[in-house]
Amino acid sequence: MSYTERIVDAIRLAHELHADQRRKGSGTPYLNHLLAVAALVGEYGGDEDQFIAAILHDAVEDQGGKPTLKRIRTQFGPAVADLVWECSDSHTEPRPPWQMRKDQHIAHVKTSSPELRLIIAADKLHNAQSILRDLRQHGPDVWKRFQGGRKGMLWYLESMMAALQQGWTHPILDELAMILHELKVQDPAPKEKPSEALTP
Repeated sequence: MSYTERIVDAIRLAHELHADQRRKGSGTPYLNHLLAVAALVGEYGGDEDQFIAAILHDAVEDQGGKPTLKRIRTQFGPAVADLVWECSDSHTEPRPPWQMRKDQHIAHVKTSSPELRLIIAADKLHNAQSILRDLRQHGPDVWKRFQGGRKGMLWYLESMMAALQQGWTHPILDELAMILHELKVQDPAPKEKPSEALTP
């Protein structure tokens, strides 16, 4: 499969929308993440619409909501727009609380299309890879970047993994499972202190 000029147009739009964004903690351009997710989608068999949706998967959530979605629909068609819309865990301002957003998104993924699941799996895989790399370089302080901390982020990644596995099998899930295991090995959960009643 070869890509058309639509890919170039998608990258241009992503650069326009996300040029000033940076990744949490590392400070690297957010565009790096978007292109990495798209590359994973392509490597794992996604078509051009999925590739474009991966490039733009955070555009609606982070950069303009429904007006941005309308722009994507006009420029890239309804298939891409629908995938981008479904990638978002929130479509309203102000956003609902973190836990509510994640619970709702996980529930949605359980019944979503294989086309959407590949993009979401690629997004979670790249996020987990980035966390693992930063853990190796900087240690457990990396978890402070995330609203849910270590416990919340691992819960979210594992819950999303389980949702993706509902009625869907794909090699990308094997890779995601391996990285999640490495995250726990790299930074195991702290042992609970024995209660005073059990202390001699």
